[in-house]
Parts: sequence; structure tokens; C-alpha cells
Amino acid sequence: MENTVREKTLLSFGHGYSAQALGKGLKKQGWSIFATTRSKQKAEQFELDELNPVLWPDGDLQPALAQASHILISAGPDADGDPTLRKLKNEIIAIAPQLTWVGYLSTTGVYGDHDGEWVDETTDLAPTTERGKQRMQAEADWQSIPDLPLHIFRLAGIYGPGRGPFQKVMSGNARRIIKGKQVFSRIHVDDIAQVLQASINAPNPGAIYNVCDDEAAPPQDVIAYAAEILGLPIPPVVAFDEADLSPMARSFYAENKRVLNERIKDELGVKLKYPDYRSGLKALLEAGEVKGGSVTRPKSPQSSVGSALS
Repeated sequence: MENTVREKTLLSFGHGYSAQALGKGLKKQGWSIFATTRSKQKAEQFELDELNPVLWPDGDLQPALAQASHILISAGPDADGDPTLRKLKNEIIAIAPQLTWVGYLSTTGVYGDHDGEWVDETTDLAPTTERGKQRMQAEADWQSIPDLPLHIFRLAGIYGPGRGPFQKVMSGNARRIIKGKQVFSRIHVDDIAQVLQASINAPNPGAIYNVCDDEAAPPQDVIAYAAEILGLPIPPVVAFDEADLSPMARSFYAENKRVLNERIKDELGVKLKYPDYRSGLKALLEAGEVKGGSVTRPKSPQSSVGSALS
């Protein structure tokens, strides 16, 4: 493969929610972005967004591989392993020397259950869910490639524009699921983008970063706060054992931990835009996340978070 690599050229495998947030910032800086997708409709949208869409795994990735200086992998693994490596491992090994930065988006699910205790990047990996085990294996598979400037980002629960509790609360179907001292860590998509950008600006091959905000919180608190700032009644409480949850949703409650994020601050100099769910949800609401006057706000909130959770 002829090496025609250009600086500031990102090849994004599985150009989804988080990758698109990063891509918007990079485009403003003059980057060229090759974005893979399985969907012709998404490919057409990527073209309108001035990206270089590649239908994959059926399309031709050779031009993108030849030009890439940076790679972002956000396509998740499956039961047969990482799909990118399954099809392109030899090609990626071949271009590793030309790459400045490779980012792999993993999950804090690789840590497993710690009964609400803190974990950091040095904590042993002990996932209990199948998804977590697949991610752990995918991390190891990417780490096995020699001379690859790999950076692993373990993401907490992602929220942001179009992803949050508002629609659920507004539908009237929201419930506050209570399971003991269960907490989850979260991260706003804009903070994911700024962490990735900071790492691109200061590559440190082999580095692993937890990407989460400062406050692991019970899920029922988040639902209650969303209702409060919408001016709607606080949704009722339902015990976890009695909740009508899908197997996927129920599996999220199988692991309980608090995730430390000091490394993104100390090594990358990141100052989170949204250090907790309250600041993040309030910003989404102020930015027009709830449109068209579809929420009827009472003159005073029906209840407060404090009283609802006391």
C-alpha cells in the first residue's frame, strides 16, 4: 500500500454519537475525516456534513487507510471479537508506523462489580457481563498490535443532545428504579469529545483513561432531577426486583462502582464542561433539548428532588 498519509486525517470506524461529536470539532480545525457506516442513508448525511463516507465492511477502505494519520474505533465487539480487527488486522499492522494516534472507545464495564467502591485505571479488570468481557478482550487484541500508538478510553454512561431522561419523563412512563446503594457514572458527549481532542493534542501511546464526570449517582436521582427542572411530577418509585426491565436494562444494574477520572485532568489538563448530571441536564434544557412548548410547566414544581429522595 502506497503511503500517502496526510497530517490531520482521521479514519473513524463506526462513526456514531461520540465520534460525531469529536468530528465536528476536528472539521473546524481543517481535518479530513473518513467515516465508516453500514447505512447508505448515514453515508449520504456524512457527505452533506463534508465527511468522506465509506460503506463498510463492503466498501473500499484502502484510500482511507493509506491517508490516515489518526484512527478512532468506536465500533463495538461482538461474540466473534472486534469486527475491525477481524477484517483489517494485517492492514492496520502495516500502517501502524505512519499513525500518530489511535483511540479505542471502551467501557467502564470492564471493571466489573465493586459494590459501590471506587475504581481507577489501575484496577484489575473483572467484568461480569458478556458485553464487558467482550470489551476486555477487544482492548487486549488492540494492545497486541506492535508499534500501534494506542490510547484506550473507558467511557461511562453517555448522555447529551437526543440522549437523556427528558423524553422518558415527559412520556409519563418514567419510574425511579431503586436498588440498594446502586450508582452509575456518566459523561456528557461534549466532554468525551474534549477528552479525545486533548489526547490527540498530547499523544501518550499505551495510555488508558477513564472518561466520566465527577459524581457517580443513583439513577433515581437523575430521573427526579430531570422531572424537577421540567416542572413535572417526580416519577414514582419502583423496587428493582419488581421493575419491568428488559434483560439488557437489567444487566446494567449487575455492576455497581464509582469511577475515578483524575487521569484525564492530571495528564490531559481536561476541565469538564459538565462535572455532574445536574449541570449537564440543565445545559441540555437551556439549549432547547425540549422543543415546541411540549412541556406544560406548573407555576411551582410539584415536588423537589430533596423531598422526593429523603
